[in-house]
Amino acid sequence: MVQEGQAMVYRQYLKSCRESRDTLLQGENTAKQKRLAFWSQPNPVMPWDFRHRATQKTTSVPIQPQQQNNCDPSYPDFCLTKNSPDLNCRDITQRRFRVLPPDPHGFDKDGDGIGCEK
Repeated sequence: MVQEGQAMVYRQYLKSCRESRDTLLQGENTAKQKRLAFWSQPNPVMPWDFRHRATQKTTSVPIQPQQQNNCDPSYPDFCLTKNSPDLNCRDITQRRFRVLPPDPHGFDKDGDGIGCEK
């Protein structure tokens, strides 16, 4: 299946597959080079990343317009509570929003005042 691009090699489990490790990695490399099945996609998302994103969507923080006093002033276009747990862009639905210092969540990676651009 790996050689046909129908399955991916989960590298974290390879140490328990000593006999087939090299064959699996070589098969995956061949499937990638030939762009077979899974590898034919322009931007394939690895299954473990896909599952992680699905989990993140169910736990994402609801975004509300900034109307409350407990909203973090670093994000004037929507309301994130001041003491919310540390968040990443994948944890929120907003994209390309204004960010003011100090940006406690680090949404503005390049410092241009726009958060979650990618």
